[in-house]
Amino acid sequence: MAASSTTSTSTSIPGTALHTETLYVGARDLVRLVQRLGLPACIAGVAERIGRDFLRWEEFEKTPRVASHSRDGVIELMPVADAARFAFKYVNGHPKNTREGLPTVMAFGVLADVATGAPRLLSELTLTTAIRTAATSALAARALARPDSRCMALIGNGAQAEFQALAFRDLLGIRELRLFDVDPAATAKLVANLEGEGFDITVCAGTAEAVKGADVVTTVTADKTNATILTPELIEPGMHLNAVGGDCPGKTELHCGVLERASVFVEFEPQTRVEGEIQQMPTGFAVTELWRVLAGHHGGRRSADEVTLFDSVGFALEDYSALCFVHDTALAQGIGQRIDLVPAQEDPKDLFGLLRSEKVKAVVA
Repeated sequence: MAASSTTSTSTSIPGTALHTETLYVGARDLVRLVQRLGLPACIAGVAERIGRDFLRWEEFEKTPRVASHSRDGVIELMPVADAARFAFKYVNGHPKNTREGLPTVMAFGVLADVATGAPRLLSELTLTTAIRTAATSALAARALARPDSRCMALIGNGAQAEFQALAFRDLLGIRELRLFDVDPAATAKLVANLEGEGFDITVCAGTAEAVKGADVVTTVTADKTNATILTPELIEPGMHLNAVGGDCPGKTELHCGVLERASVFVEFEPQTRVEGEIQQMPTGFAVTELWRVLAGHHGGRRSADEVTLFDSVGFALEDYSALCFVHDTALAQGIGQRIDLVPAQEDPKDLFGLLRSEKVKAVVA
């Protein structure tokens, strides 16, 4: 089914529209898509796509993201491409935004044809980023955590917490949640949103109480600081640590002793060295890229007592996968609008002529 064009502002010439129009999936469109398919299906679909694309790791042109840091936060561009498609994401991270009624993270992305450069998709990525981050976390945990993991401590109960909980429920089998946040209102929000989702939930008074006896520990805090959410004495044999909150220089969640105790897995090592938990460690500190585990080049977890750590910072290839999922699913569901992001010209060499033709139309109207 073709996407709706009821709100299109296209001025295309007959026969050229399909070559120049861009599918636009806005925030409301994405909400419709998720509501129609169901959030579990969307998380699973994005996880499956990320897994497939990670298996094509060497086919992609990869680079660390470009970041502009300020006192209050960071604005980043995240590009990646294979032989057919180029993708990029614009994303910010401003922890103080919630005090001003804005999300901490806001994002949009573009998917374009490599052969022509034509933009095929312009999409919101704020909600989609939460879905793809949770999907990546659960995909990594499925490869690294103990298969019998059923209890997860969730430290940081803000905007991404529900997505993490549901992804781990559906892709790993987590049924017990132990929650802590320095903001009790965030925890109350999380408890309310997860009501009826099949979890046994315990609200804890601190990090130590939350992580005690947990199979998986997910940290997803927002402050731009070198924090020590987890310290070595809190780590138990066999734990899988999912460190999500540290994602830029000067922002970490784990004491360096935790890293020394664990087998550490990353997305794209050149980026994680600068932005992840391992920014604290010497250059030679050993890590393994996740794609090697998924492809069978590395065994991942070696024993039930081993502590594994996924040092997640978010990588452009995951956004590529998410954008491809949104593009294909939106087309199939008839969601989104066609927009004229690029002008359609009768003569592609005569850009100035477009102004003349639009002036004629205005006079006639």
